[in-house]
Amino acid sequence: MKIAVTSASGQLGAAITKALIQEIGKENVVAIARTTSKAEHLGVEVRKGDYNIREDFNEALKSIDKVLLISGMDDPQKRIPQHRNVIEAAKQNGVQKIVYTSIVGDEENTAFSPVVQSNRQTEEDVRNSGLDYVIGRNGIYIEPDLEYIDTYVKEGGIINCAADGKCGYTSREELGFAYAQMLLNDNLNGETLNLVGEPITQSQLAEYINQVYGKTLSFKSISVEEYKKERQLALGAFIGTIIAGIYEGIRNGANNVPSDFEKASGRAHKDPLEMIREFYNAKE
Repeated sequence: MKIAVTSASGQLGAAITKALIQEIGKENVVAIARTTSKAEHLGVEVRKGDYNIREDFNEALKSIDKVLLISGMDDPQKRIPQHRNVIEAAKQNGVQKIVYTSIVGDEENTAFSPVVQSNRQTEEDVRNSGLDYVIGRNGIYIEPDLEYIDTYVKEGGIINCAADGKCGYTSREELGFAYAQMLLNDNLNGETLNLVGEPITQSQLAEYINQVYGKTLSFKSISVEEYKKERQLALGAFIGTIIAGIYEGIRNGANNVPSDFEKASGRAHKDPLEMIREFYNAKE
């Protein structure tokens, strides 16, 4: 059985590829990447696949039994046809099963909603493909917050518009493990699963970071408008707006959803403190 992972040069793709190697050996895993040299470090067969080029996937998915489709990073409306290139090529090549990495989020009320909507459309396309499928809806990664700690210290704490909203954070490593199981466990076929950890507030996040890193961060909530302006100044209009939309979603409760992680992976999700500790220890 051969399993292919698209966008394998990215951080999530690499985590899933590594988890699959653990389960079925590197000879049964194929990494697909737009720039093949960026996936060579994974030690598996690498094939070229640019989401914009259907022909790439007609080749890349030859003799593949199952494919993991990682959601693209392009403008939301461009993602839908890009993902369809992979789905159509999978059908053409007789791939049996497709697993898609979607996201948890508010579909209507925030600046992040267009991204969520484009993911929902691909979910629909996957369900209508005629292939066996499993869809994962990823929670928000905890790693960016931990990579940002020095900035939080400089700014005097965690400042965003999430208020008391809870977020079920996950990590790329946890997702890597879950997606490997979802690809291999055909009892999950037809399921749409929330891949999130225990929901926590921003104040709890600050507290856990302080415990592990020995900091004294506190959380300060500001208005959605104020945060959006501040993020747009720091990151540019497109990314700034999306980041503000994510935190507005947390504020609205869109990221406080029941977790299907144990069903997806066969074990409980690591708690937030454990994920933070692991990240800290890996960096030491």
